[in-house]
Amino acid sequence: MTVESAIRTDDYSVPPIAALDKGTAPGVRHDWKETEISALFDLPFNDLIFRAQMVHRQHFDPNQVQMSTLLSVKTGGCSEDCAYCPQSAHYETGVKAEKLMAVEAVLAEARRARDSGATRYCMGAAWRSPKDRDLDAVCAMIEGVRDLGMETCVTLGMLTETQTERLRDSGLDYYNHNIDTSEEFYGEIITTRTYQDRLDTLGHVRDAGINVCSGGIVGMGEARSDRVGMLKTLATMPKHPESVPINMLVRVEGTPVDGEAALDPLEFVRTIAVARIMMPESMVRLSAGRETMSDEIQALCFLAGANSIFVGPKLLTTDNPERDRDEALFDKLGIESMPL
Repeated sequence: MTVESAIRTDDYSVPPIAALDKGTAPGVRHDWKETEISALFDLPFNDLIFRAQMVHRQHFDPNQVQMSTLLSVKTGGCSEDCAYCPQSAHYETGVKAEKLMAVEAVLAEARRARDSGATRYCMGAAWRSPKDRDLDAVCAMIEGVRDLGMETCVTLGMLTETQTERLRDSGLDYYNHNIDTSEEFYGEIITTRTYQDRLDTLGHVRDAGINVCSGGIVGMGEARSDRVGMLKTLATMPKHPESVPINMLVRVEGTPVDGEAALDPLEFVRTIAVARIMMPESMVRLSAGRETMSDEIQALCFLAGANSIFVGPKLLTTDNPERDRDEALFDKLGIESMPL
């Protein structure tokens, strides 16, 4: 099967640039096949980027990027054994277990993030799943951040239906729960919860009417077929995640995947582009790993359809580019912050 025959020609024939504003870009699909996704990955790089940019322009301003900030509100001591995570209690990474932050301390950080241009505030807690008593404080954080005029997102691990409903009632906009990789490779990375556990939590989030934020991590030793499988899982959901973070592995000493060879940066760009084509209405977030990416690779990711980033010096416990570096890059590229 050739690349062109594996992709539906009625959906993916490439129109002239002048036709892009006339409804010619492909629509939203939920019936992706692995052969089609693999064919996208196999396209010549320029053709893939062109198609991704075509889709991107159909649904978003190509020169706007959403600015989000991520804060670890409860760090370390997690009972899960995720092979990439420095917060796991299974590994010696130098990250110490801490208590849940006070609500006012979190809101003070949120104000600083808002004043620096962030429009979405994300809060992460290193839990397998939250205890019901923990949700009292988390719900107060959500309400406080919303009062600041920002979108809210939390990632707290696995949820029950009742817990999800409590988060919804507090006004939560997004819940992040990444599937991380393909179902086939998942057991090589995590053994303390199943792939289905993750899908069940995402189902609770969707049923509660909360927006879904779910993506994965690349560069953990997986094959391209696993990146295909990960994107297929996301893009064949009854409704695509509203936010799809694509993370480049940040190798942390002490974690099992620390010794993995670095993924070719252009393969990372390809993953961004394929995600954009498959989930045209989703925010595709250029997430972890930007600290070690060149300006040129980040620019290619934006060209490929990434339109959301985390700003601020930290992503939970790992480094992120300083604000002045991002501002300098956006000035060079003519990128502006996406308004709420």
